[in-house]
Amino acid sequence: MKLVTAIIKPFKLDDVREAISEIGIDGLTVTEVKGFGRQKGHTELYRGAEYQVDFLPKVKLEIAVQDEHVERLVEAIVSSAKTGKIGDGKVFVYDLEHAVRIRTGEIDGEAI
Repeated sequence: MKLVTAIIKPFKLDDVREAISEIGIDGLTVTEVKGFGRQKGHTELYRGAEYQVDFLPKVKLEIAVQDEHVERLVEAIVSSAKTGKIGDGKVFVYDLEHAVRIRTGEIDGEAI
């Protein structure tokens, strides 16, 4: 089992959700986060005052999948989240040692 974590631009969330649904992935967890990488933030104007925005809004997706689905999932995320501009995000894949569905007590592969 693997845990796939993706950091994407917020406006791409619906596109990514649709893309992963099309390949048969049913569940994901979404968290609103802030961060920066090469974008380094930007300046904005508010009521005539200029200020620096260091952390940009992003969306973090977490999806637990069987090993055989990882490549298709990563491809779906990358192709649907890509704008070609700086700040598109990143995808990370981690080993997932153990999972339990609380309601039924199912474990590991059956739980995801």
